[in-house]
Amino acid sequence: MKPVKVGVLGLGTVGGGTVNVLKRNAQEISRRAGRDIIVTRASARDLSRERICSTEGISLSTDPLEIVNDPEIDIILELIGGTTLAKDLVLQAIANGKHIVTANKALIALHGNEIFAAAGEANVVVAYEAAVAGGIPIIKAIREGLSGNQINWLAGIINGTGNFILTEMRDKGRDFADVLAEAQALGYAEADPTFDVEGIDAGHKLMILASIAFGIPLQFENVFTEGISNITRADVEYAGELGYRIKHLGIARKTTKGIELRVHPTLIPERRLIANVDGVMNAVLVHADAVGPTLYYGAGAGAEATASAVIADVVDVVRTLTLSAKNRVPHLAFQDNAITDLSILSPDEIETTYYLRLTLEDKPGTLADITHILAKHNISIEAIIQKEPHHDETELPVIMLTQKTIEKEMNSAISAIENLSSVTGQVTRIRLETLG
Repeated sequence: MKPVKVGVLGLGTVGGGTVNVLKRNAQEISRRAGRDIIVTRASARDLSRERICSTEGISLSTDPLEIVNDPEIDIILELIGGTTLAKDLVLQAIANGKHIVTANKALIALHGNEIFAAAGEANVVVAYEAAVAGGIPIIKAIREGLSGNQINWLAGIINGTGNFILTEMRDKGRDFADVLAEAQALGYAEADPTFDVEGIDAGHKLMILASIAFGIPLQFENVFTEGISNITRADVEYAGELGYRIKHLGIARKTTKGIELRVHPTLIPERRLIANVDGVMNAVLVHADAVGPTLYYGAGAGAEATASAVIADVVDVVRTLTLSAKNRVPHLAFQDNAITDLSILSPDEIETTYYLRLTLEDKPGTLADITHILAKHNISIEAIIQKEPHHDETELPVIMLTQKTIEKEMNSAISAIENLSSVTGQVTRIRLETLG
């Protein structure tokens, strides 16, 4: 049987890693796929740049459209990133009858509905395992391994940069800005780290996971995102005193009112396995009705870790080359006519517990005023830590843990508390999830 010919768009970290693994493990991959898989063409913006992979035997071009339009290419690997050129190339490749493998989470989260519809009409596959959590096979696990379950909720550490920053803040008592600068120097964070530290990258990934977990259309605009740039060393320390760790979590939960889609800093009990996922590693905890909780852990980025997921997709595509669309695994796990546009809860409707940090004037009655406001908004207090002021300071930090309440009530309560003359500055609010 003739080899399957692959065209790679982008020879950066992931593209180079994919070429390396495909060549190194060619025999093993062929045994699994049933056919040889060879990279015959690749594109890159600068052909003179030094590569992490050998390009021997690969025809190189600066024009990715040449490869997309090459009738000899069977599978296109879209590894250039972004959502403009990448989208155009993917749609053109689909129109040309080529199968797609991509690691582009933004492309899938923002344009996946359109891309999958086009792929269905063209009877081709769009595979995207590498778009979420790097080398962790989380897409396959939810879409196929848990297909006999109803997914109740999932929670994931799905951005390694944010996890590295919070780990360093906890373990070494460092400030956010200091660790962010190191993350940029190490190459974990971009020069503009907004996507990582403000939750946008994690939001793209969460939307993909939620779609395959609950059978809903991709709709990134409905994902609530909150970053970690306002987390302080004090918050990390106080969380530890209370038996919690702060993680930047993506959470998707199916409720009787609708679907929760949210990314934000979260206190997690330190005894939970996911609370002990540190550094740049990723993990996703999935709770399903039949199997219960399952945890998926591993490298969320990196040349060969991501290449592992890309190549797994290539093997899957090769195995199904002779199948019609109706006999393949659906792009979003559920059959196209079974995708349900369920209601997505607004942030105000979310019900959870909270960590609050306030700075108060050290005078009688101040704490009573705050507890009165919380009671007025039906918010019960679970625990309070009141720190002694240092030396001759007249202000003291107070930390509260609440019982479950609706976000709208908490927002109103915080607004009222911040208007008290005895409260200095803003109230820090971090959501808390037990993940039980």
